[in-house]
Amino acid sequence: MAGKKQFDIDMALDAAMIQFWRAGYADTSVDDLSRATGLNRSSIYSSLGDKDALFMRCLERYAARYGGKFDAALSCAADRPLAAVRAFFDVTLERIADPDVPDGCLVVQSVLAIPVLSASVAVRAKEAVGFQRSRLRAALKAGGLNDEAAETFAIHIAAVNQSLAVMSRTEVGAEQLRAIVDVTLDALAEALDASG
Repeated sequence: MAGKKQFDIDMALDAAMIQFWRAGYADTSVDDLSRATGLNRSSIYSSLGDKDALFMRCLERYAARYGGKFDAALSCAADRPLAAVRAFFDVTLERIADPDVPDGCLVVQSVLAIPVLSASVAVRAKEAVGFQRSRLRAALKAGGLNDEAAETFAIHIAAVNQSLAVMSRTEVGAEQLRAIVDVTLDALAEALDASG
């Protein structure tokens, strides 16, 4: 259409997601989003929504992108639960090692920013963390753990996974992060042996 400037919404959402991921919700202004996306303020508001709406879209995009990878990793849990959890952690470790994305985790940052988030965005951030625990619990139950052990390990694995994202921001190396994962995998292996 003549006179209308066209842009790729997926590229704009990815750029906004990276901006929020790099700087956090509170430290990202609409001007920052304008610079990151290449869109002026009015285009952002008319096409992507206000800051809260755009942040929610970015959070959903992030959760879908990495959630799909986590689901794929855990898909072998019924037959190989330990391998599934190792693959689950590998998703995070590969994201941390990826030079094209910021350190840390957008979901973790979002939960830490709850005091400054709108109520609806805060609820969605909490849901994202809860969904990760639910996916882990289901995988661990499929792998043979009883309800109580599956719940305990799901909480623990989710906490370790989130701490990897935090630790990566402190420049803890890949070898140290892998050692943290190995402690959890050793404990899980013992629990799986005891339940089998």
